[in-house]
Amino acid sequence: MHSWKTILAAAMVTLASSGAAMAARTDLVLGVVLEPPHLDPTASAAAAIDEILYANVFEGLTRIGPDGEVKPALAENWSVSDDGKVYTFTLRTGAKFHDGTSFDAEDVKFSLDRARAENSTNAQKGLFAAIKTVEVVDPATVTVTLTQPQGSFLYNMGWGDAVIVAPESAETNKEKPIGTGPLKFESWAKGSSIKLVKAESYWGDPVALDRAEFRIIPDAAAAIPALLSGDVQAFPMMPVGDALPQIQSDPRFKVVIGSTEGETILSMNNGKPPFDKLKVRQAISHAIDRKAIIDGASSGYGTPIGSHFAPHNPAYVDLTGTYPHDVAKAKALLKEAGLENGFKTTLKLPPPAYARDGGQIIASQLREIGIDVEIIPLEWADWLKQVFTDKDYDMSIVSHTEPNDIDIYSRKDYYFNYDNPAFDKVIKELDATSDPARRKELHGEAQKILADDAVVGFLFELPKIGVWDARIEGLWQNSPIQANDLTKVKWAE
Repeated sequence: MHSWKTILAAAMVTLASSGAAMAARTDLVLGVVLEPPHLDPTASAAAAIDEILYANVFEGLTRIGPDGEVKPALAENWSVSDDGKVYTFTLRTGAKFHDGTSFDAEDVKFSLDRARAENSTNAQKGLFAAIKTVEVVDPATVTVTLTQPQGSFLYNMGWGDAVIVAPESAETNKEKPIGTGPLKFESWAKGSSIKLVKAESYWGDPVALDRAEFRIIPDAAAAIPALLSGDVQAFPMMPVGDALPQIQSDPRFKVVIGSTEGETILSMNNGKPPFDKLKVRQAISHAIDRKAIIDGASSGYGTPIGSHFAPHNPAYVDLTGTYPHDVAKAKALLKEAGLENGFKTTLKLPPPAYARDGGQIIASQLREIGIDVEIIPLEWADWLKQVFTDKDYDMSIVSHTEPNDIDIYSRKDYYFNYDNPAFDKVIKELDATSDPARRKELHGEAQKILADDAVVGFLFELPKIGVWDARIEGLWQNSPIQANDLTKVKWAE
């Protein structure tokens, strides 16, 4: 096998000779690790869907910008009643879906009512729980009335799960997504790539790219040669392996390390013995050596976390000291739980390297305290069904990349099977609170409860290691939301 240095050197001639011809390009091939299970952001929790379609093909009333700010999208502006319950949205006029059907207030009502319906398949149905009514005032105006004030409502409407779809195409979006965005779906070669092209009739500023292809490349062994040969020009979230230092030293590439909303956790099924015992979960938390996991599964770039909150958030509380790495303490807690001789368990792992590599490390760490872990690798669709939907698992590893999603621990049907009325009370007050200072306090209380309860093993915040051709401009440094937004991306002249 050739070393990365050999591959890097061999690729220099190829890229050097093609550099001049690429300067005015209007096409772009991006590498992504995971293939989405389908292409409807309103019908799955898979981040891979939003990473391709959010802001590119589908749009919501609002959208989340590169710094996490709420910006207008299909709603050009809005007003809020004095009691904080009524939002009146003024919509873009002249916007159309990619199949030629017009966008108006009826589409907004359809989308929001569909997302909050009793039979909704929306993975984030809780985003819409506060909505009491959605009323069409006229084709360009819609009024949303809430049951109570909700400080995060405009932010919630910017999630990928809240994008606006048309009744004419909603049922076929999984295979043929039709939105209102600046790019439209062209084709999907299963297992290979998804192609988008410029939407000529877009209502807003046109994108600089005529074509964009998202190529599915799951690991460093394939990603590095694809980048170096020029087949792929950008990896917004690159599985870089140990080749990062060499790429950083190469002026042809730009390496941009940012942050994400991805809390990477060792999930534990709190409703299944022995994980229903606090002392067992605490023992596992003490057995975890975060630094070793970050070094081995995240190229050393992850930020340790002690609860489900992003370190870059102003409301973040550093709780990594709640369960420091302590093998002796972990063994003592297992003994107190009546499991002095340990136990056998399974660890179901989805495809990303942080999960597969991290799983090997964590299994080794748990064996030190007598827990015999059987690793079961799963493809993404199987993980979503077995673990996330059916809750058929003991432990797993996954990065929760949804923004500001600490409330997931209050959902009774969520795959953690966690139930704590005190936590639910904090989340209920948080949901109804707009005052920033009080919201910060409540976020701190919620983080502390989760840490004390050792609901899951909190590992690290997933880093965003972006690598792309140095002439590409406009890709995001950070990932405040699950997105590879191409609306401002272009090749430098």
